[in-house]
Amino acid sequence: MSYTKGMYYYEVAPNQIVRSGSASFTYSSATPLSVGQLVIIEVGKKALTGVALRQTSQPKFAVKPISSLIEPTPLPESLVKLALWLSDYYVTPLATTLQTLLPRGLTKARRTRAVVTRESSRDRTTIVFTDEQQQALTTIETMTPGTALLHGVTGSGKTHVYIELAKRTIARGQSIIVLVPEIALTSQLVDEFSHHFSDVILTHSRQTEAERHLAWRQALTSETPRIIIGPRSALFLPISKIGLIIIDEAHEPSFKQEQSPRYSALRAASVLASYHDAKLILGSATPAIADYYLAEHAGRPIITMSQRAKQDAVKPTIKLIDMTKRTNFTHHRFLSNTLLTQLTETFEQGEQALIFHNRRGSASSTLCENCGWQAMCSRCFVPLTLHADKHHLRCHICGLLEKVPTSCPVCHHADIVHKGIGTKLIETELRKLYPNKNIVRFDGDSDTADSVEARYKELYDGSIDLIIGTQVIAKGLDLPKLRTVGVIQADSGLSLPDFGASERTFQLLAQVIGRVGRSHHATNVIVQSYQPTHPAVVDGLAQDYAHFYNAALIERQKGHFPPFSYLLKLTCIYKTEAAAIKNAQKLTATLRSTLPPDVRLLGPTPAFYERQHDTYRWQLVLRSPSRAALVDSLQHLPPTHWQYELDPISLL
Repeated sequence: MSYTKGMYYYEVAPNQIVRSGSASFTYSSATPLSVGQLVIIEVGKKALTGVALRQTSQPKFAVKPISSLIEPTPLPESLVKLALWLSDYYVTPLATTLQTLLPRGLTKARRTRAVVTRESSRDRTTIVFTDEQQQALTTIETMTPGTALLHGVTGSGKTHVYIELAKRTIARGQSIIVLVPEIALTSQLVDEFSHHFSDVILTHSRQTEAERHLAWRQALTSETPRIIIGPRSALFLPISKIGLIIIDEAHEPSFKQEQSPRYSALRAASVLASYHDAKLILGSATPAIADYYLAEHAGRPIITMSQRAKQDAVKPTIKLIDMTKRTNFTHHRFLSNTLLTQLTETFEQGEQALIFHNRRGSASSTLCENCGWQAMCSRCFVPLTLHADKHHLRCHICGLLEKVPTSCPVCHHADIVHKGIGTKLIETELRKLYPNKNIVRFDGDSDTADSVEARYKELYDGSIDLIIGTQVIAKGLDLPKLRTVGVIQADSGLSLPDFGASERTFQLLAQVIGRVGRSHHATNVIVQSYQPTHPAVVDGLAQDYAHFYNAALIERQKGHFPPFSYLLKLTCIYKTEAAAIKNAQKLTATLRSTLPPDVRLLGPTPAFYERQHDTYRWQLVLRSPSRAALVDSLQHLPPTHWQYELDPISLL
């Protein structure tokens, strides 16, 4: 074969799967390219976007030329390395990973627009740091590159620490990425940062394709250090010279992507930070148990900020209402007398109130209305779920079946309930009681026009009298007019058959209480619960992280759940229930005969959301102290009808 002079050859990864098991293909170029160069390549009769991974020698077979360059500036090499790591670590085709990293419409011509600078609605007083904030800054500035946990109670001033760290990082000529869990919180954070920095790059999924592409290009071509703010996808903006990555509200489940590649933004950020020799700050009032445990065992800094930043901040008055005592509910069946009295007082004073409900916990759970007993799996220590059609209780992790009790095994009362309360019902009832008040519901069903982001100004200035919300409203929002918080059923999340249920309940309660008690105004929190003595409820209301963490860690160890083992969730999806059961049992038999002894197989069971999009879902859970053993087991997975998730944060 004759070798062509003056030609260059590159391994190029297309952003679509071409052939199973082949991530890249060789192409020729008449001009030299850099690693990370975005190009158009011909695959069959299709023109695809590709990323140049590495230069290679001329192969012994004929190759096609690269058709054209998309961008003269290549992707930072660290981002290419991150794409390869994500593909390898989460066992996902590289093409799928590239679809996650690159914006849509890369080949379209866009009109450039000026950077939007936002006028901040915050007061412009100079920040005076508390001793704890100053200590946090010193610890982070002097630590070695890598991760630090910033464990600050709600209202301790974590955002001011972030802003000061950003100023110092920019002064060193390095860029910063700030990740937030929800688009709703980007408004507030951009507001805070815009007071100090003139050209923040903002990216999120509510932007148009063109807006996201332009934000991506701004990052790629920027010659000065920048601040990038957005949800988890902001991590992939092609900025070079990163000095600092901040993940705010780092405990939030939205930092784990639910579609392939099912990556954790915390793990991905840690890897990206290591490529840049940068620092990663995980900020939270309620850090995830596994992250806290890892930081302790890796000897990384855990910086505690236990005081409110405002010296005159008055702690809220917290009242816990026992829902098993019906004398507390003589005016309404699920809104207690105490809560109704407090709401009326708040409105009479022209102030704002918030009603919080953990909607994900409104599953058909089984508990005693008299004493609060709940039906639990004796093997997995998670709640059993009612299947009304078959009239039995089932564990959705190991498959244990129990009869539905006719009376409580603890107090012998016949007051067994199997239902939850939805946010729409709460809204309807409150509108009847307060017809003249401006009541707005924020949850997963809200229109874009009713999103927290769209109505942030009304929330902030108090023109919305009563806020009804699910998790989205419990996170990070600072509402100066808010005086009363009501929690409809604090223990509802405990009814979910999941190893993380009590942790989520604790986090949400601690976070929702943190919406008040931030200023000199007197505030009230009224919490209703069927299980008022449950540790997640008691510690959540006390915001006692240390006590909850130590108790929860013992439970995790007893149940062999993270951080003491790795998990793999396998889900099969078929049009009929019979096919789902048959194929789940077939794979179970294969795995039982091939798995090493340290891999435990749980199931098969119906998935928690068994019926979705006219399909039936059954699942298996594999548990092992070795993550590699779980990765190896994936070779037995049939090529169709199955989905898998490594390191799931929930088994629902």
